[in-house]
Amino acid sequence: MKRVMILGGGFGGLAAANRLRERLDPQDEIILVDRRSHFSFGFRKTWVLVGLGSMEVGQRPLAGLARKGINWIRGTVTRIDPQARSVEVDGRSMAADALVVALGTVLAPEQVPGFNDYALNVYHPQEVQRNAAALGDFSGGQVMVGIFSIPYACPPAPFEIAMLVQAYFKARGVRAEMEVFSPLPMSLPVLGEAGCEVIEGRLARQGIRFLAEHKAGAVEAGAVRFTSGPRPFDLLLGVPPHRPPQVAVEAGLAGADGWLEVDPRTMETRFPGVYALGDAVTIPMANGKPLPKAGVFAEAQGLVAAEHIAAALTGLESQATFSGEGGCYLEVGGGEAMLVQGQFLAEPGPRVDLKGPSAEYLEEKRRFETSRLEAWF
Repeated sequence: MKRVMILGGGFGGLAAANRLRERLDPQDEIILVDRRSHFSFGFRKTWVLVGLGSMEVGQRPLAGLARKGINWIRGTVTRIDPQARSVEVDGRSMAADALVVALGTVLAPEQVPGFNDYALNVYHPQEVQRNAAALGDFSGGQVMVGIFSIPYACPPAPFEIAMLVQAYFKARGVRAEMEVFSPLPMSLPVLGEAGCEVIEGRLARQGIRFLAEHKAGAVEAGAVRFTSGPRPFDLLLGVPPHRPPQVAVEAGLAGADGWLEVDPRTMETRFPGVYALGDAVTIPMANGKPLPKAGVFAEAQGLVAAEHIAAALTGLESQATFSGEGGCYLEVGGGEAMLVQGQFLAEPGPRVDLKGPSAEYLEEKRRFETSRLEAWF
């Protein structure tokens, strides 16, 4: 009997677990470790924020994986030994024939002085209801959506948040002056200047000002402090800095840039039989920039890693490779969404298009959630 341990129950971990269950002998053991009790679609945080849905509809209990023949252990990964392919979960040691590290990123708002005191953390799932209540109580004024550091997960999300929040306030008759700031020179650089002009033009038409090359150093009561000076706010929706999980860094899985390093074709680390995938991994595009952090890529990486693990454990070889093809949706309000889609690992540079907006793309986004929940659980 073989054993595969998957650390993390997000997009990548769930995709890998389900594909391995399809490929391996029923007697082989697949263990998924996660400290959460439920999987949840991340974009539902924004829907809850503006009253468009609930978290519960997009959640599934990880205990339900048992029906698929996947064992779930609830706990925190406290140590990874990639050479021995062993893991400690809350101090309990377990060895495996293959490991998949899919722990995601860690939100690090403490890296920005004042963030925890004065900003709403729109990426933290436990802050969803508090954030929604703050928007419901807001009576008008200056609103800022801030990207405090790069890289961060789901690059279109802050712009989606700004447009949906603006529509939410308008529907309630609340007057809000909206701004979005980013340390980058344009909204979504992977789209190039033309694509960014479309997004930034859309923001402008909805009365939202985009502040490029604005690196925030600190937050204080009523103001964000930039190198150019403070800018005032009455409500601040913040995307905090992200960092890789320390337990994976301490295991020696990180590269020179601090993020987890893998073979971009197979997702295998420098340790045989140990794979890493998802938002904690860095994969360079042909232009030298890192591949954006998105669930669709984590899912594809999980499938590739699973194919290589299954082949290795059965004495075969797999030709599966991670292509970097994919996309994500950017809601713009009014029941419509745009689609950012393309070949992100293409040579000599990423070929990515921006399509829409349309009601059909928003419906596709809803179907994307439904199809994954049905497939994984």
